[in-house]
Amino acid sequence: MTIRRLQPEGRLSGAVVHGNTVYLAGQITSDPKLDAEGQTADVLRQIDALLAEAGTDKSRLLFCQVFLADMADAPAMNRAWDAWLDRANPPARATIEAKLVLPEWKVEITAIAALP
Repeated sequence: MTIRRLQPEGRLSGAVVHGNTVYLAGQITSDPKLDAEGQTADVLRQIDALLAEAGTDKSRLLFCQVFLADMADAPAMNRAWDAWLDRANPPARATIEAKLVLPEWKVEITAIAALP
């Protein structure tokens, strides 16, 4: 079975495709000045782009893991998540409070999806 690496940069790839599964690295905002809702929406756009590059979309998400620097940002994150979510195909999800690499990052999301 082949392994395809998308957007490789030094230490990691943005996503790895193996068989019929796509594994996304943790995605963080491209604009750390945004609030938690804005950062989440930005990250979800990045996830959409990576999934498209891999040949799939959010309707085929299997699992997402959301890391929040402060669990008090969960309602803001959920507003962006709910606006983005494919309600007919919600993935399994875990939300965890964690210290992120940079203090201005409020959210990081990783995901696993199936290919069609």
